[in-house]
Amino acid sequence: MYNLLLTALLVISVVLVIAIFMQPQKNPGSNVFDSGGSEALFERSKARGFEAFMQRFTGILVFFWLLIAFLLVVLSSR
Repeated sequence: MYNLLLTALLVISVVLVIAIFMQPQKNPGSNVFDSGGSEALFERSKARGFEAFMQRFTGILVFFWLLIAFLLVVLSSR
């Protein structure tokens, strides 16, 4: 059971990294560390289409990643 969960965690980790890199950039000209990009950091715009799908997909992957990591901690403490 432990090895199966560990394998699932590794697979989800790789898919999660790919999903994060696939997300579209909100404002290609701004950088968080630049003074010009600070206004765009707090703007709220509703995601549509592919961007909305990627946000939901990433959120679901993070949830399962945390759940499996917690189960692995519980199993390893026994």
